[in-house]
Amino acid sequence: MAALPAAAAQAYQQIANLGAKAASSPAASADSASGGSFGDFLSDAVKNSIGTLKTGEAMATRQLAGQADIVDVVNAVNAAEITLDTVVAVRDKVVQAYQSIMNMPI
Repeated sequence: MAALPAAAAQAYQQIANLGAKAASSPAASADSASGGSFGDFLSDAVKNSIGTLKTGEAMATRQLAGQADIVDVVNAVNAAEITLDTVVAVRDKVVQAYQSIMNMPI
């Protein structure tokens, strides 16, 4: 399956918009005043993950244009790959926990 750059950019924008909407809600501002919540932590983690992935893509694009050092590109792409693996692992654990809860007898 090939990922199109335009589709990836659109997905990043949608996630960024969801994060902005969540941050502007009254519940989010009440939680942040009390020292933060798990939702805030998760939102920040997603934003950082997206930033790392964007940096990896940007460095790869700069290398194609001949504007970046190969070592920097490899480091950025490696960081993006590790971040993606981490996000996928967390997603899998969340799905597994949800399925465990749904299989519990009432």
